[in-house]
Amino acid sequence: MFQQAIDTVRAKGHAPSRYGNFIGGRWVEPIRGEYFTDHSPINGRQLAEIAKSSPEDVEAALDAAHRAKEGWARMAPAERAKILNCVADRLEENLELLALAETMDNGKPIRETRGADVPLAIDHFRYFAGCVRAEEGAISTIDDKTIAYHFREPLGVVGQIIPWNFPLLMAAWKIAPALAAGNCTVIKPASQTPLSLLLFAELTADILPPGVVNIVTGPGASVGRAIAANPRIAKVSFTGETTTGRQIMGYAAEHLIPQTMELGGKSPNIFLADVMNEDDSFLDKALEGFALFAFNKGEVCTCPSRALVHESIFDRFVERAVARVGAIRVGDPLDPLTQMGAQASEDQLHKILGYIDIGKQEGAECLTGGQRAVREASSTTASSSSPPCLSATTRCGFSRRRFLGRSCR
Repeated sequence: MFQQAIDTVRAKGHAPSRYGNFIGGRWVEPIRGEYFTDHSPINGRQLAEIAKSSPEDVEAALDAAHRAKEGWARMAPAERAKILNCVADRLEENLELLALAETMDNGKPIRETRGADVPLAIDHFRYFAGCVRAEEGAISTIDDKTIAYHFREPLGVVGQIIPWNFPLLMAAWKIAPALAAGNCTVIKPASQTPLSLLLFAELTADILPPGVVNIVTGPGASVGRAIAANPRIAKVSFTGETTTGRQIMGYAAEHLIPQTMELGGKSPNIFLADVMNEDDSFLDKALEGFALFAFNKGEVCTCPSRALVHESIFDRFVERAVARVGAIRVGDPLDPLTQMGAQASEDQLHKILGYIDIGKQEGAECLTGGQRAVREASSTTASSSSPPCLSATTRCGFSRRRFLGRSCR
């Protein structure tokens, strides 16, 4: 199944074994000539070699973006909308290709990439193609001799940094509104999951004018900082972990660069005694909400990584909830029946298993799951674990930590 998927991506997506950066509408080798390997979390197989970029590559991307910004900004909104719709159409034509790439690179189930991630990314371009047609300025009358005009103008060149949990969808969330508003972008995907965005560049290279979208891959410590701290960036948008977000904000603040941050947080669900007054659809929905921590393998900042259950119903509710979690099907992400696939990376898996060990050391009891899941002999390197539920009091420090991954309670 995996070999067929990777063959499809390479053939239909014209995916090479080595990717440079996408700068000025073409593929460019990294200036320092360095690369890193992108492995699939499904089985550890190599997907491609990816440019390990440097601040010099970011400068080259900014050069291309600044060359393109005037022409793109002057383009009529109707024309920009037409291009965004063309992008959406091209992505829709290649939905299966992008879904396969996203699943192989991130480990999330193919049922989610086919049914949610890629369709929502497509819709985002269509949505903002419509928004830009309806965008208007305003006029305010100050007095009989004074009128204030309010114009909405592009910022110019923006920097965008995306995480590994929704690689293509997060890219669409950032690229589509930026382009609709008349901006050009330099965007960096997460090093764990660059493949779908690189395929996006290849698929849309003949649609988007050169320099409008520039993709630079590589480590966040150097490439991300080079984007966020660069005075030629008009705005920075970052989605990711809170500590990294603070760093990005600090880099941008050196040049008073505006920022948009989408950061993580602790996300408890509270279940009070009345949820078990009746064995009805409301209780079923509450149990579904409990099990939602496993959505996207727990790799969502809004997944409920804690459940605070009233002590009067604790035993009865947890028994039902653990049974619901135990029914989640863990398996090959390329199998349409799989509900939970592999973590985005081996590092992420070890982090989760480490947190489970910490919880046990602090007195938490593991009620189900919590161990590495080995599906078959050919997939022993898969970064998968069974969904865990841990029981602890609120005095346990473990219960107050934030997790991004197959979260525990």
